[in-house]
Amino acid sequence: MKKVVTIGGGTGNFTVLNGLRNDDIDITAIVSMADDGGSTGILRDELGVLPPGDVRQCLVALSDSSRLMRSLMNYRFEQGGLVGHSFGNLLLSALEKVTGSFERAVEEVGKILYIKGKVIPVTMHQVRLKMILKNGHLLEGEKEVYLSQEIEQGYSSIYLDPYPKANPRAIDEIKNADVIVVGPGGLYTSLLPNFLVEGISEAFLESDAKKVFVVNLMNRKGQTSHFKVSDYLNEFEKYLGRDVFDYIIVNNQLPPEELIALYAEEGELIENDLISDRVRAVPLLGELTPGFKKDLLKRNLIRHDSKKLAKELMKIVNYL
Repeated sequence: MKKVVTIGGGTGNFTVLNGLRNDDIDITAIVSMADDGGSTGILRDELGVLPPGDVRQCLVALSDSSRLMRSLMNYRFEQGGLVGHSFGNLLLSALEKVTGSFERAVEEVGKILYIKGKVIPVTMHQVRLKMILKNGHLLEGEKEVYLSQEIEQGYSSIYLDPYPKANPRAIDEIKNADVIVVGPGGLYTSLLPNFLVEGISEAFLESDAKKVFVVNLMNRKGQTSHFKVSDYLNEFEKYLGRDVFDYIIVNNQLPPEELIALYAEEGELIENDLISDRVRAVPLLGELTPGFKKDLLKRNLIRHDSKKLAKELMKIVNYL
């Protein structure tokens, strides 16, 4: 059975895992631990726990339990003292307190949800993502980095504070993988933070696995405005030392013009500027919501189709 490892954050990993979970593969999700927004940020600050949000999404994506259980894990309280918290985040944090180990908490929730595969935090240390812009301004935390619209003007460095050691299990999974999938996800908030953990870049470079980069659908205004596929690869090369991706999967399907206009305030579609055998340019958009209105959540309109993406990834796996 081929071993597939995904590296990313919550939403991007969810997309890949949700599509692959029914295929005949050994699958492992390696998850960023830099999240500090929303419910996750509050739990980190108030309880001193590791960030549960991205891990929760991966657990749900790999779950073979009932629809009710998956919905329960994602249920978010809408009022009272728990407003904004998801049940799954609270469960993971409570189990971390009970067991004394976040990794043990993840394993126990994995049993409850009958997950197929493994979910592994990239590090077991508390870290904060930080970025120093060229103008000298310091962005502290993933949330500040995510919301910034100054990054495209240039940044001096991006790092994790304190500098963490990798989870040994993450290193082992990377070294023993047949295929490693990076992305989709926020370049500076979900993807690169994994490679800022001590030992991850080295393991990734040394792994004999075929390395796949799944390109985002949209650029993020103020961060990756006007980025083409080659620009994303150049950013990875800064931290990995060389271009190591064997395959690049990029969407070539255009959504309706009115949707593109709706997204214009946040970013634009990513253009593929590479002509290479390693580029797989295919239609990957999910079904568009019929009769959409501007007040609908935009992330539900232009998104990857998990099944289409999994089909392309499995072509690579089956070719090995």
